[in-house]
Amino acid sequence: MSVTPSTEVVAKIRQRHLIELIARGKRLDGRDLTDCREIKIESGVIDKAEGSTLVNLGNTKVMAGVKIDTGEPFPDTPNEGILTVNAELVPLASPTFELGPPNENAIELARVVDRSLRESKAIDLEKLCIVPGKKVFVVFIDVYILNHDGNLVDASALAALAALLNAKMPNYEVKEGELHIKEGHSKLPMKNLPITVTIAKINGKLLVDPFLSEEQVMDAKISIAIDKDEKICSMQKSGLGIFTLEMIRESVKTALEKSKALRKIVTG
Repeated sequence: MSVTPSTEVVAKIRQRHLIELIARGKRLDGRDLTDCREIKIESGVIDKAEGSTLVNLGNTKVMAGVKIDTGEPFPDTPNEGILTVNAELVPLASPTFELGPPNENAIELARVVDRSLRESKAIDLEKLCIVPGKKVFVVFIDVYILNHDGNLVDASALAALAALLNAKMPNYEVKEGELHIKEGHSKLPMKNLPITVTIAKINGKLLVDPFLSEEQVMDAKISIAIDKDEKICSMQKSGLGIFTLEMIRESVKTALEKSKALRKIVTG
């Protein structure tokens, strides 16, 4: 007979210990409730992409790549380029990720990242217009989750923004309505630098940057995107638990404070 405890029993003991620590204002990994994990950002990791970055948020690892192409503008925004974000949960990153087309979790992740960039007007899309109503630049951001240890939203948002800052678009000119690519490259016309900060609620306590074990016992979480002018540009709540008005105010205050330091890390 094996004397090794079952995985389920060990998991429950670990979760109980985690909750007890949080009740005392401590965390399993030694952080304070308002501390983020260590962040490492490496840019230019994909040679064939116009921009790319690899972000490590603790043990969560996310890679983002940017490709720039041309296409037709949307009918309601004939003078603006196009931004599109996709996310892929790579099966090797977690036992819960499966092969196949993007599931609802990947779609939600992409939309949260997209919303922070779009609502903050991170890219000056008007400067991506080549011929109004006919041809514009299209910026594709692909986010790949390489290792899942919690807080995919913040890691993905950081990776996407850092990849955009790393991206280069071709120099060009328009002659007689036709696009002509010239030598050299320019940076993307960035206007804003939104930073997303996720805060989890566990037994009435609020904690920044939850790692996977904390997400497994949390009541709910809220992701708040703050732009460079310290304005909220998007907000996403997940989980069945509720946030009181006072908790939301406290979360916003914490997100405002944390976004300043995170923005400095992204811009180097």
